[in-house]
Amino acid sequence: MLRVGNLRRSIDFYTQVLGMKLLRTTERPEQKYDLAFVGYGSSPEHAEIELTYNYGTEKYEMGGAFGHIAIGVPDVAATCEAVRSKAQSLGGAITREAGPVKGGTTIIAFITDPDGYKIELIERAA
Repeated sequence: MLRVGNLRRSIDFYTQVLGMKLLRTTERPEQKYDLAFVGYGSSPEHAEIELTYNYGTEKYEMGGAFGHIAIGVPDVAATCEAVRSKAQSLGGAITREAGPVKGGTTIIAFITDPDGYKIELIERAA
């Protein structure tokens, strides 16, 4: 679960930039939060990310225990280009360009989502 400051912006980032699907949403106005679940497919076959928007909270401080999410993508460089081309309207940034992991040949990159969460992209054949 990731706490986000703007649910629509985060849904747009994960679906339009990373190609995930919006799987379902839940609105809880009495409890003052909304949820959106995104992923490449539904659980239990695929992992899902729960995006939580707590009403009135636009920004969170990143904790020291969280590292990053890792996602396998068919083309890391192309995903970085999607982030670069859509960063102004949808948020997100590239923090490490596509290239081989230190001491290996696997192609990786690091990006951040609009709320600053780190995402490692790992190149995987389709």
